[in-house]
Amino acid sequence: SLFSVVKNQLSIVPVGVKECHQTTIFRIIAAILHLGNLEIQGERDGEACSVSSEDEHLNNFCGLLGVEHSQMQHWLCHRK
Repeated sequence: SLFSVVKNQLSIVPVGVKECHQTTIFRIIAAILHLGNLEIQGERDGEACSVSSEDEHLNNFCGLLGVEHSQMQHWLCHRK
């Protein structure tokens, strides 16, 4: 699989990436991909937005990075 090829190449590059660091890299990449799939709902003619607490991508993102679900849900839609 492509994943196996990438994982193998990370191990043999001149600097070498330890397996524990590879896992962290893949976790961050997976989280970013889930973040890109979030459904952000516009409200009040685009003046506000919300993210459903049931959004599977939000749940996966928070789980992968170990961030608090309600905080992430808030900060995705508020500047302050």
